[in-house]
Amino acid sequence: MTAPKGWAAPGHADRYRRRVLAERDRLTEALADLRGQQQRVLADLLGFNADTEFGRRHGFDRLRDIDDFRKAVPVQDYAAHAPLIERMAAGEPNLLSADQPIVYFTSSGSTGAHKKIPVTPRFMRTTFFPFYYAAWAPLIENFPEVTHRPDAVLNLKHDPLAAPPTTADGRPHVGASQVDFGEKFGEPLSAELGTAAPWATLPVDVAPDDHLEKMYLRLRVAVQSDVRCLIGINPAMIAAVPYQLTLWWERIVREVRDGTLGGAPYGSPDPARAAELQRLADYFGTVSPAHVWPRIRALFGWTTGVASLYLPTLREHFGSGVTALPAPVAASEGPVGVPLDRHGTAGSLVPTASVYEFADADADLAPDTPTLQPHELEAGREYHVIFSHVGGLYRYAVGDVVRVADLPGGVPRVEYAGRANRSDAAGERLRESQVVRALRSALTATGLGLVNLACRVEHTSDAQAPRYVFAIAPSTPWKEAEATRFTVLLDNALQDESADYRRTRAEHRLSGPALRLLDPEAFHRDWHTAVGSGIRPTQVKDRLFRQDDALWQRLTGPATP
Repeated sequence: MTAPKGWAAPGHADRYRRRVLAERDRLTEALADLRGQQQRVLADLLGFNADTEFGRRHGFDRLRDIDDFRKAVPVQDYAAHAPLIERMAAGEPNLLSADQPIVYFTSSGSTGAHKKIPVTPRFMRTTFFPFYYAAWAPLIENFPEVTHRPDAVLNLKHDPLAAPPTTADGRPHVGASQVDFGEKFGEPLSAELGTAAPWATLPVDVAPDDHLEKMYLRLRVAVQSDVRCLIGINPAMIAAVPYQLTLWWERIVREVRDGTLGGAPYGSPDPARAAELQRLADYFGTVSPAHVWPRIRALFGWTTGVASLYLPTLREHFGSGVTALPAPVAASEGPVGVPLDRHGTAGSLVPTASVYEFADADADLAPDTPTLQPHELEAGREYHVIFSHVGGLYRYAVGDVVRVADLPGGVPRVEYAGRANRSDAAGERLRESQVVRALRSALTATGLGLVNLACRVEHTSDAQAPRYVFAIAPSTPWKEAEATRFTVLLDNALQDESADYRRTRAEHRLSGPALRLLDPEAFHRDWHTAVGSGIRPTQVKDRLFRQDDALWQRLTGPATP
């Protein structure tokens, strides 16, 4: 008889909790010596990778400190790393890292193409696992019941593949949530919360890219469990759940009653639970996660950016008192910040993971852009993120902007502020974070709420200057006077946020913004359409700027004259 493994093994939850809290404590201690830790990380990556092609090309063996490193290596993005990464993926060793990649994480670039992020054992041990474990500390420390049962957590991002796609040299090329870290990297405690739930590995056949059906099947099983927490990371996945319950409700109740899953026999018929679920829908007139799982206590995902505008409304669907805990500020390429307490948006830098550099968010990044070290950052300012780590990414501009929330003990605590790309039709150079803050200001002043939103620049057919059009799905109907006042306040707030926007408006190169109110389910339908096309749900994220005509019309419907 095979001994139980993972979350099914006796004592696993206690061992997991000890590991998570120990990694959190180690990172907390490391913050006390931020500069020393950064120098040690730099020395390690230079020494370990000195004899790689990249290391020899840039003289790693002669570099001693961050100033040497900045002079020798330019600021660069994925495209600059890509030639060596492609050669690595074809099996050529010793190019960016002295370690051979075990897997490649996938990540969507700005063009929609899938990046290949090399993942080496040394990277996982020194950069990834310490932050990865520590990230769960606020959740399990404050909501310990999430570890008590395998089905206490609905992990929406967990999506294992039996036959993952591979690179030319046969290495898996998958999302981080699709990797078994225990198998690949010898980390038996690394399986996330919720990955041993009954729905984690589906017992029925479903096509690997039929993501909507997989989401349905997992919800169908989960309605028979006492779920206490949802993990989404990408908040759009959490936001989709109330819509999905309503969309699939009749099918869910029927299958619970009949004891089927996707039409196949599953467990025992449960007419009592089916009747209870139906009574809830009949009584409330609609169905909500709070009705299905009345003891949900926490949501775990990104809480900033566009999500910060709809989270207040979204939380109501999950019940009063539900806490939204922020996921780490991180990308497939590496971590930036990890929340070590219950701060609602920000996390401390991970000083043992990478060498961090920052550049003012208003600057256009170039190979020779001047950068700041962590101890030089200022609270309230926004910065491009640039990091280097032993896994083989050097002075890598990840394409994200962070805001320094505060500086406890002199150490920056950062929150995700948006992608680095700008919207710039007439010289306004608007960043995502500026638009989000302006929207929040207008929403607060009017008391209005929304389900989601997006915007784009439109050129009118007459001689008027272009204007920003905001597509908004209100959470409750907006009266005409409210919408008019909101639009005026939004224009004023944008001018307060951005001197460039203010100038273009004063010079009549931009007209005032316009509003396009959509029905409350418009963004959910659009998200489902994207996922239904075969894109993994983790990759279908909130997008504020949507300039593509076809995608805009898919969201908003045919253009109005």
